Amino acid sequence: QVQLVESGGGLVQAGGSLRLSCAASGSIFSIDYMGWHRQAPGKQRELVANIGSGSGIKDADADSVKDRFTISRDNAKNTVYLQMNTLKPEDTAVYYCFATSRASIYWGQGTQVTVSS
Repeated sequence: QVQLVESGGGLVQAGGSLRLSCAASGSIFSIDYMGWHRQAPGKQRELVANIGSGSGIKDADADSVKDRFTISRDNAKNTVYLQMNTLKPEDTAVYYCFATSRASIYWGQGTQVTVSS
């Protein structure tokens, strides 16, 4: 089992920045990919970014954010981060951390990000 705890959400004005964190615990040795999805009101959950098992940093995967968001992973801290810059009102959503482990996927409880115009 893997437990994920997110932090860092909140209210920010358009153009601002936030950094989300997701700390993993439990069977961390078995974690492969980690990343973030988001779900806006009335919309389907979408993949924002994911990163493989090595520590590092990369651009987000979603076309709508890849030039503004980056994902990074620190295996020494068992934590994945989502740095969100130049936020827009359309980025408002609940952001969910996930981790894959063998044939399972684990989710965090979600953290609300609200971008005001």
